[in-house]
Amino acid sequence: MRKFFLPFSKPTIDNKMIKEVVDTLKSGWITSGPKVEQFEYSFSKYIKQKNVISLTSATAALHLVLKFLDLQEGDEVITPSMTWTSAVNMIELNGGTPVFVDIDPNTLNISIKDLKNKISKKTRAIIPVHFAGQPVDLDSISEIIKGKKISIIEDAAHALGSYYKGKHVGINSDFTIFSFHPNKNITTGEGGIIACKDPFAAEKIRILKSHGLDRNGQSRFLKRKKIFQYEVVQPGYKYNMTDIQAALGIHQLNRLEEFITRRTILAENYNKFFQKMKFIQPLSVAKYDFKHAWHLYIIKVDIEKLNISRDEFMRRLVDLNIGSGLHYSPIHLHKYYKAKYFYKHEDLPNTEYCGERILSLPLFPKMTNKDQKDVIKAIENIISKC
Repeated sequence: MRKFFLPFSKPTIDNKMIKEVVDTLKSGWITSGPKVEQFEYSFSKYIKQKNVISLTSATAALHLVLKFLDLQEGDEVITPSMTWTSAVNMIELNGGTPVFVDIDPNTLNISIKDLKNKISKKTRAIIPVHFAGQPVDLDSISEIIKGKKISIIEDAAHALGSYYKGKHVGINSDFTIFSFHPNKNITTGEGGIIACKDPFAAEKIRILKSHGLDRNGQSRFLKRKKIFQYEVVQPGYKYNMTDIQAALGIHQLNRLEEFITRRTILAENYNKFFQKMKFIQPLSVAKYDFKHAWHLYIIKVDIEKLNISRDEFMRRLVDLNIGSGLHYSPIHLHKYYKAKYFYKHEDLPNTEYCGERILSLPLFPKMTNKDQKDVIKAIENIISKC
């Protein structure tokens, strides 16, 4: 057994990042200013999408996109139940109705077949999740909604660095949401970005994120010698990223490809190990052209043959000093949504099947080959005692 606990995830923070944050603190400008502007410019250049808006979180991004779409009572937004709760919460809090769609049990991405069945005259938007960093089949979704006034809001919280058919995730749909939570491929502590195809939508969302003002912090900074004037053009929120966060993000983004390269090596090592191991099944790879960002490495545990639950499997990993993650517990089974929407097992069979069997193994750039061997040994140990 390992002497020290191996966490499921750990951010990579180097001296350049620390120095940039310290310099920001010393500069006297720590809220939204030149570092935010620089981070947005670099991010825009990286994904090749002009209209990007930095925010306090990906949840804030989802909130503002749905607010921009002006959901009305009865409007439906389709989303997988196999996702983090923020997307569904934002649909609910913005007055919409979440419609849960089943998943492909091999990839955990949205089921195109079930999606066709869930679209109705009330559908306003679809939120597909690029699960674990593997892009969904966006062309198939676009074909299904062709000619319909339905927005696609890509949940790319897992997918910074992913490509779909040669194009970076973030330029294919109406809106794309990225997350910079500490366990993501890059971090700003907390934070997120919206990428918009439509510059008009981007401008409206920029206004919404900063109290509904017609000017943002960057423009006030650039004109700081002039008298400060502002005007509220509509009620808005307080969702602006700070320069402290952006200072970290600037250097995180510079190292993203390096991070993904290391994640890919670790993921390929896992794949080789699990080809020879019974009772453990990694996720499958889609047949269309894409590049995986490897945010997560997820396995399905054969709980019937091992005769233990997934939760017990995770507890035994902890006993062996190995961390793991749960991505995710299906939303429709949580108390609030279960009581309100009454989904039955046959409505989302793949989601419920996978929800009882999946877990995420440690995967982060600083993880060593020795760390990974310890994970494999721990799994072998658990299986041998079942």
